Parts: sequence; structure tokens; C-alpha cells
Amino acid sequence: MLDHCPGAANLRTPMLSIKKCPQCGGEVEIFSNDISVKCSTCGFVVYNDIESCVQWCRNAKECVGEEMYNRIMARKNAKAQK
Repeated sequence: MLDHCPGAANLRTPMLSIKKCPQCGGEVEIFSNDISVKCSTCGFVVYNDIESCVQWCRNAKECVGEEMYNRIMARKNAKAQK
């Protein structure tokens, strides 16, 4: 049996990716467990499009930890209210 769900692997062991800032076109480094980061060139807030099992799995809080769970769910709820 697995220790943890493989669907949450990028949240427990963050992966770095480079995104393009939609404001200035500069490169922004964002980890897979970041909700958002500020562009170091212009200060624009770039959001990470986290779509994961955390949003629907009943065991998510225990799997990824309460802090990460709350951050992801707060982001999901903020998007739903828009």
C-alpha cells in the first residue's frame, strides 16, 4: 500500500516551473505548491492554476497537511465567489 496518494506528489515535493508574467512578459518562478507569487520585474501577482485531488478527496487534509489544504481550498473558494 502507498504511503501517500500519488496525486498529491507535486504538493508534498514541490516542482519548480517557469511562467510568463501576463503583465510584463518576464519569467516568474513558481513552485507547484505556491498559490501565487509576485513578478520580480513588475510586481504583478501571478497565480498558479492548482487543480488537484485536494479539491475533491475526502482524505486530502490528512494527505497534504492542514496548512496546504486550507491554502488550496481558500483559493478554490475565492475563485468560486467571482
